[in-house]
Amino acid sequence: MNTPRPLGRRQWLAFGLASLGGALLSGAARSDSDGGSRNVVYRLVPSGPSAQVVVVGGGMAGTTVAKYLRLWGGAGLRVTLVDPDASYTSNILSNEVLTGARTLTSLGYGRQAVADRYGVVLRQARVQSLDAAARRLTLDDGSTLDYDRLVLAPGIAFDEAYGLSATDYAQRTPHAWRAGPQTELLRQQIAAMPAGGTFVMSIPAAPYRCPPGPYERACLVADALKARGPGARVIVLDHNPVIQAEVETFTRAFSVVHGGVIDYQAGISGLQIDAATRQVQWTDALGAPQRMQADVVNPIPPQRAAGSAAGEWLALAGLANGNAGRWAAVDVLSYESTAVPGVHVIGDAAQCGLPKAGHVANQEAKICADAVVRLLSGQQPDAAPVANSACYSPITAGTASWLTAVYQFDPATRSMKLAANNGSTVGAKATEAASISSGNYRQMQTWFTTLMGDSFA
Repeated sequence: MNTPRPLGRRQWLAFGLASLGGALLSGAARSDSDGGSRNVVYRLVPSGPSAQVVVVGGGMAGTTVAKYLRLWGGAGLRVTLVDPDASYTSNILSNEVLTGARTLTSLGYGRQAVADRYGVVLRQARVQSLDAAARRLTLDDGSTLDYDRLVLAPGIAFDEAYGLSATDYAQRTPHAWRAGPQTELLRQQIAAMPAGGTFVMSIPAAPYRCPPGPYERACLVADALKARGPGARVIVLDHNPVIQAEVETFTRAFSVVHGGVIDYQAGISGLQIDAATRQVQWTDALGAPQRMQADVVNPIPPQRAAGSAAGEWLALAGLANGNAGRWAAVDVLSYESTAVPGVHVIGDAAQCGLPKAGHVANQEAKICADAVVRLLSGQQPDAAPVANSACYSPITAGTASWLTAVYQFDPATRSMKLAANNGSTVGAKATEAASISSGNYRQMQTWFTTLMGDSFA
């Protein structure tokens, strides 16, 4: 295990762009049976800092950072990964569960590979409290973990909104924005809809997890309902003034591919939902009150960093200090909290200027791992990090589109900004697929397998 690795950390970050972003465009990445890349050898560095790093949260960001901390930190860097669940269910492609194209089981990923192959210590527990001054975590089993550096990847939590409670989300009007029981409940509700039925969904004001995800969901539900006969309606109530990702793709999907089925309304406000009757009320962009009787209601509520609500441990530690206490503000060179030294926050919980998405979480984890190893070795973080955002969106049961973008550090604003091919951030935009196609759908499978293999295998 302690033989020299073939790639340096900056090269590994470039590999992340090539294998995950490059697979997006070429479909050329190859995977072995467990989702790992055949042409990459994972080896620990022979030496490194002697320290203890604790990672909280075993999703895309947390599992990736734990793995790469061990790869790049050497045998002396001890890494413990804490998560209350034995496995992780991917949010990526979970919209396909709603139409029966996938099962939740197919999206499940264990963490034992990162323990067996890279020496990450797994603790199945929940954080009870954080003493940042003493650099100590207390878990819900009463045990404590001391750390030299702490990496938090707690993910998101959901506000009770639109007149709904957490119980309503769990039992009657599921948001299904975290893959799991609510995803299965929403699948069952859609399957039970009558021919010609009405599906109403809402989109919260940005930022929220996975910018293209709600629009993708609307397309897949519309595609499924169309197959049952005419008259079906998918009403999309967007609190944002415009589509938040893949504007050209989803405009085409709504007006042409699913024309006459999807009714997209941007800039709505005052949304209220009766969970018992499924009556939906809102004010449209022109200020006119609207009312709709739905067969199924899918409210995607406003989101925040998990643990950031008043009285919760992340908030008590002073970490949820960005965007009115909803997200953790970080230094994007290292993802170290701007409020609490020695604590890094990555993934959806961080306020860093990057989209909240699974591929981005994988990228943030690598930048953070590189920075933590440097800091523990008495060095400074890389002064010019680059991150790639890449994702696919299924539009029908057999077609998809894609979106990709490169972000680079802007020293003037100390933030990550979209960059063009020439490195300029002026007017840079994300790149959308030129068409919605079956070829994109096939490449989506390669992209997904490669990404999940890189994080969990």
